[in-house]
Amino acid sequence: MRTPWGELPVADAHVHFFSHRFFSLLAQQKQSNLDSVFGVLGWEPPAEDPVVFAGTWIQELDRHGVQQAMLIASLPQDVDSVTAAVQAFPARFRGAAMVNPLDPGTIAQVAPLVAAGHLTMLCLFPAMHGYSVQHEAVKNLIQSVPGARIFVHCGILSVGVRGKLGLPSRFDLKYSNPIDLPAVALEFPQTRFLIPHFGAGFWRETLMAAQLCPNVCLDTSSSNSWTKLQAPAVDLKTVFKETLAITGPHRLLFGTDSSFFPRGWNAAVVQTQTAVLQDLNTDPILARRLFVENFNDFCEK
Repeated sequence: MRTPWGELPVADAHVHFFSHRFFSLLAQQKQSNLDSVFGVLGWEPPAEDPVVFAGTWIQELDRHGVQQAMLIASLPQDVDSVTAAVQAFPARFRGAAMVNPLDPGTIAQVAPLVAAGHLTMLCLFPAMHGYSVQHEAVKNLIQSVPGARIFVHCGILSVGVRGKLGLPSRFDLKYSNPIDLPAVALEFPQTRFLIPHFGAGFWRETLMAAQLCPNVCLDTSSSNSWTKLQAPAVDLKTVFKETLAITGPHRLLFGTDSSFFPRGWNAAVVQTQTAVLQDLNTDPILARRLFVENFNDFCEK
């Protein structure tokens, strides 16, 4: 990708793989059919074959000069769609999957996929599934799936596709505070954790967790509209500056939170973040770290 710092092989740490299976599962929840679902959404239906859909994503990423992406299965029952994409295109994609550690079948499902390299990261949504990140089931998951990176969604949780379809989103925000994470991250110092969206409203608490735990990373994804909820409100320039002061250059990963077509890859996110980083007089070395090297380090080390 051409950037103000020259050509960079950008890697996106946060892309939702809204597969055909994903929409089929939502249609079941809505007790409707796929045609009705897409009629409400006004989005392009993905190919039924996840490998073909992965090819669509590659064309889209190529159009923007993006070299790699972390694909997230956005329902626990859709893991196979992402792993099929990763197996077909291992040089372009890493796999991540929403999991519910309270489900007794989770470990048996994901452990062999992590061991085979088809999944890199397991995504926890405590507010969605109703548990504390300190729950013994979470610790058992981490112990039982060595090598998995652990994504922990904190702060405001809004699932746009569910809202558009009128599906209930009964999220319990008492489980969203990143203050709960250090007790777990310190217990498992060899495990790398990722908090998306700068903590999505719990920014200060996220920085506290990151300061205490060198194995906690953050991603920059989404519009970061949560900044308006801070008291007082903050701008994205302040968020980047103060976050980097705590994490240093090595623990902040670029992401967009891209998901559906026809929008495809959300280039507006990189444009906004690039402008902020320019305003902070970011040098080419730091830009390269944020846009690609930290992704590679997070996945490999």
